[in-house]
Amino acid sequence: MKQTKPKASKGKQIFRIVLLVGTCISLYFVPWILVKAWILPLPKTVQEQVDQTLSYGFDGVVVYVDEAGKPPAFYTAGYHNKEEKIPAKPNALFKIASISKLYVAVAITKLNHDQLLSLDKTVADYFPELVGRIENADKITLRMLVQHRSGIPNFTDSPDFWKNQPNTNIDVLKYALDLPANFEPNKDYGYSNTNYLLLSRVIEQVTGGSRQDYFKKEILIPLGLKNTFGSIDEVNLDDLMSGYYVGIDKDFKYENNGMMIATAQDVGVFLRALNDGTLLNKKEMETYKSIYEFNHGGLAAGYQCMAEYHKDIDAVVIQFMNTTDFEGFQWNLLQITHSRVVKMLEKAKKQ
Repeated sequence: MKQTKPKASKGKQIFRIVLLVGTCISLYFVPWILVKAWILPLPKTVQEQVDQTLSYGFDGVVVYVDEAGKPPAFYTAGYHNKEEKIPAKPNALFKIASISKLYVAVAITKLNHDQLLSLDKTVADYFPELVGRIENADKITLRMLVQHRSGIPNFTDSPDFWKNQPNTNIDVLKYALDLPANFEPNKDYGYSNTNYLLLSRVIEQVTGGSRQDYFKKEILIPLGLKNTFGSIDEVNLDDLMSGYYVGIDKDFKYENNGMMIATAQDVGVFLRALNDGTLLNKKEMETYKSIYEFNHGGLAAGYQCMAEYHKDIDAVVIQFMNTTDFEGFQWNLLQITHSRVVKMLEKAKKQ
């Protein structure tokens, strides 16, 4: 006797329909530009890959590659300034945003070994006036600040920070004061720009000078870096790459927010020195390894960048892209396009 397959129950049929509809809706909202950027075959050259990024909405791109045993290579696409149709420049200055945290971590490490500060002292030790205004100030150590384990709220998460852009003549620390901690000190990880704002002020407190002065003495001059600056006040603005935000008709390079500025090559030389031990002595390197990372990205209005050292191919790759957006797709595209450059270098290394 022929057996027939039992029909699915009405409930299961409804579930399958709902699942199918949900899948279709999910696919509708997939940012296909990210999928495209990820699955496209790798081009034959890094320059082709850099050129390709312009089709994703970037106005200008600079990529610096330093492979051991080879001269540094520079790749550009798009515009240094799109209004004036000035092509992207390999030696352009760029706002490096949170890549500056690497410089701060190096400075804190050196000052600790020179016994000018202690990683185990607290925020209250250096800023007694913040007791009662930053929760757990008497328990949060400098080490926790470096490691983003303080629990102090991130001042850039405050709506008022963005409402008052560019926060000229405002102490942005105020956006993190008198708020509950995100977690107990050293009990969790929470990336917070407030941590590094406080660390920068500790550097200035214990050295008696500006943060940039200390960077010059201990990092820039020893490495021969002449194109790394503390803010736009120190540079010719024509040399600074313009920065754009999708949907906003404005050049963000004119915003003076005290952000570090450098060329891709200067960042690349610094990053190699940090990773190969040139910048830190043996004891300093042991400390640094225990408190912070060796690669970093940076994101600010109009500017996003990535600085990475890849040990397996002994190569430094720095990428600057002068376009950002509200949704974060441009940041995802930066990560994807950066990883594709690295894959191309890895592939070439094996051949």
